[in-house]
Amino acid sequence: MTEVSPPSERERPKPIEAVPVRHPGRWVAVAVLAVLAAMFVNTVLTNPNFRWPIVGEYLFAPPVLNGLRNTLILTLLAMLVGIVGGVALAVMRLSPNPVLSSVSALYIWLFRGTPLIAQLLFWNFLAALYPRLSLGIPFGPEFVSFDTNQLINQFAACLLGLGLNEAAYMAEIVRGGLQSVDQGQSEAAGALGMSRAQTLRRIVLPQAMRVIIPPTGNETISMLKTTSLVVVIGYFELLTSVQRIYSTNFQTIPLLIVAAAWYLLLTSLLSVGQYYVERYYGRGTNRGQTGARLFPRRNPEQPA
Repeated sequence: MTEVSPPSERERPKPIEAVPVRHPGRWVAVAVLAVLAAMFVNTVLTNPNFRWPIVGEYLFAPPVLNGLRNTLILTLLAMLVGIVGGVALAVMRLSPNPVLSSVSALYIWLFRGTPLIAQLLFWNFLAALYPRLSLGIPFGPEFVSFDTNQLINQFAACLLGLGLNEAAYMAEIVRGGLQSVDQGQSEAAGALGMSRAQTLRRIVLPQAMRVIIPPTGNETISMLKTTSLVVVIGYFELLTSVQRIYSTNFQTIPLLIVAAAWYLLLTSLLSVGQYYVERYYGRGTNRGQTGARLFPRRNPEQPA
């Protein structure tokens, strides 16, 4: 066999000189956005109809802060009711017992299929349907009885309407998270002698939290803004407080800006908290940022 001699220096191909790809569209988009942003900032700062001094005057007004406090309390308690109820409904929905599964499906169908405003009004006017609520033996003696108007006040109606409605949506979120865990995990736990409750609490639910947390954070942020719907039954929260103020001084736009500013601030804080909770439950998973997955960084030594 003839030996092949290595190529000489003159015969070797020259290295490729790669030219980076130009992206003129990006610069055009940046320029257009910069112009639009400058126009927006200019009109916000120069338009006297915004009445920024009035915004600053009422931003920390006692009625507004009282409404803000009620909004936070209602959001916290409604989400607590929704999460606890959603977990219970999801477990019932996945139960092999057809009665429990059917009851859960019926609940979710009813509360997701009717408007939230209608549910708030229903709970607020429950006394028109049941003037008195009692506990006792069916078709037998009553142990205790309550006046519905005293038991279901405005706050209770808001809490029931928001919390029970949220439970229907949280049930589907939790169910999706539980079903994302591999069935082999439950089978292995059962082989070790663990009960269904122990398997759910120790094995399935901790793994499902990685899937449950992101939509739960979104639901919490949505609940913060959804509390403004309780204005239909006159409960004093953030939006109701500013409405009562501008109904007397007719400064509608500045007072609405005050409410929007508080909502934006609270939403931003909740978004930051959601980020850290997601990172905590996402430990051990090889997941990068969304932008990094969609637009991975190019190695500068590689050609474009």
